[in-house]
Amino acid sequence: MLALALFAPALLLAQAQADAPPKATPVARADEPGAGDDMVRGRTDKVSDPEIAKAATQETATPRRRSIPFDGHTLAYTVTPGTLTIRNDEGEPIASMFYTAYTLDAAKGGKPRPLTFMYNGGPGSSSMWLHMGSYGPMKVDAAGLEQHPGAPAHLQPNPNTILDRTDIVFLDAIGTGLSRPLGKATGKDFWSVDGDLDAFARGIERYLTVAKRWNSPKFLLGESYGTTRSGGLAYLLESRGVRLSGVTIMSTVLDIPLLFDPTVDQAHINALPTFAATAWYHHRLASPPADLAAQAERARAFAIGPYAAALAKGDRLEPTERDAVATQAAALIGVSPEFMIRSNLRPGPDRFRKELLRDQRRTVGRLDTRFDGIDADAGGNGPEFDAANEALSGAFIAALNDYLFNDLGYRTPLTYRPNFYTSIAPAWDWKHKTPGGGRQMAVNSSVDLSQAMRQNPRLKLLSLNGYYDLATPFAGADYDLQHMELEPTLKANITYRYYASGHMIYIEPGAARQLRTDLDAFYDDATR
Repeated sequence: MLALALFAPALLLAQAQADAPPKATPVARADEPGAGDDMVRGRTDKVSDPEIAKAATQETATPRRRSIPFDGHTLAYTVTPGTLTIRNDEGEPIASMFYTAYTLDAAKGGKPRPLTFMYNGGPGSSSMWLHMGSYGPMKVDAAGLEQHPGAPAHLQPNPNTILDRTDIVFLDAIGTGLSRPLGKATGKDFWSVDGDLDAFARGIERYLTVAKRWNSPKFLLGESYGTTRSGGLAYLLESRGVRLSGVTIMSTVLDIPLLFDPTVDQAHINALPTFAATAWYHHRLASPPADLAAQAERARAFAIGPYAAALAKGDRLEPTERDAVATQAAALIGVSPEFMIRSNLRPGPDRFRKELLRDQRRTVGRLDTRFDGIDADAGGNGPEFDAANEALSGAFIAALNDYLFNDLGYRTPLTYRPNFYTSIAPAWDWKHKTPGGGRQMAVNSSVDLSQAMRQNPRLKLLSLNGYYDLATPFAGADYDLQHMELEPTLKANITYRYYASGHMIYIEPGAARQLRTDLDAFYDDATR
């Protein structure tokens, strides 16, 4: 890993000429504690602990001109980190939502450029992962499966950016990144399914107003819990008059109980094809097919057929049938039949991650099962950490802070929170009010998404999932989408794509290139 991003000389010159924000758009920080000449790039001597600082009610914007080499020419753009003040129905400020916008100059007399709002999930994650890794003009050089150092982190021009197709706005959920509650509001006002949806809807509406983009084709792109959010947002925005052209859901979970509840058989059915893909990658199969997709489809057919039928029988399952299913499943996912029987045919992701490479004293990752880790206790029931998360986090965190506070020169006394799980996760309220007025005890936003597609029959949906993702298995994403009770004409608006990658599809160079191709086709279809 190199100390700094290595740009072409012309790009370095362009950056040097853009050190100060344009005079017409000064940064407004006067009402923020600690703001002043003594504050340099996110630090101030007057505030010893940045976390006691308060977000400003006054909105900020720090535009910078930048360019990257792209597809044989130069892609020039404006990057603007800033804040949006979210107000309640009485006009009182309740939150400051941090964003980073990337925009190209619109051609005079041309059509309005598409605008895509992007965010990660958690709940409790900032948009750092998508911002630094996926579709913006700059990305972390985190290709491959090796352990990446936390610093120096190498940012480089992104050859697969979609900025030439759509302007991009990365949004941080309240309590993460630099987004904070304001006034009498507290974090818990936003740390729920519906509180989060309302904040994002208000933030998007505010950006459309501030940036004068109401007439642009509008898109959402969420990852992980961000897909759950997108399902709810698609309907909520539609009900508020914000009509979307398209929604992209990546590493998807819409029905939360079907992902996390081990007492629900469908959760085990959804996970089994990912187990099979993982066993194929780690060479744990006696007779592996040559093709990953073939292995995944073979496992999917077994999962929704004999495996699902066996689980549905519960205690009525005869021992001979149990043994036969255990043998078939074991051959597909690279473990022993005895392990499947001991697990009552329901091993679950954690036990599988520990078992697959137990004889090598290795575990496999959760976010990406191609990564392997080493536990202190090789005899335990589950991994002691997620090898994929630990391999990548340091590089992304270092890159984001260096880019935002040093390169872009954004000023704030706040500390950027890549995540805030320790506070948000325990406080999160999973209940959700559905479009019909019902109350779900745990959110299933496929209900919202299907209603949005009925009300807006032109809405296009792109589903992107990695074969090696055990955080949100690809078969579970498909199950959620295929149970939305859509008419055939609306089902035709959904496109499914799969990649030889994990949760963060974009860290895989080949998958990132294919993502770009698939998104090109999606935007063409949604804006024609």
